[in-house]
Amino acid sequence: MAMESTGNGGEDHPIDGTALLKTAALASVPADRLPALLARVQTDLGPRIDEYRRRYERIEAAPDRETFLVEPDHWEDVGARLDLADRERDAVARAHETAVERWGATTDRRAEFETALEIRSAVVIGVDGIEE
Repeated sequence: MAMESTGNGGEDHPIDGTALLKTAALASVPADRLPALLARVQTDLGPRIDEYRRRYERIEAAPDRETFLVEPDHWEDVGARLDLADRERDAVARAHETAVERWGATTDRRAEFETALEIRSAVVIGVDGIEE
């Protein structure tokens, strides 16, 4: 499965359509801005994947994405680096966590991931075109 095309100038992000819709319904940012925001974050995170592989617990390695559990304040650092408003940062974090919860539900690991997300946060990084 390739990264989702956002329909926003061809930008891509690793959050599937269902997780995106759920996030858009709950986020405090307009739904039409969310795909571009996720693509912007992917552009920042993609080149950092080796750092994530060394530093964090990887809970999924799919052909198109890798998923990591990170410290709870991780998204604050990303938001500061990308100059995201609080609502934008929160929407991005929610999208990544929703993607992990959805993946957990399809692999019978939902309870495990929900417990992990009580004390950590999740990051999903698209790996299309990134060398391992």
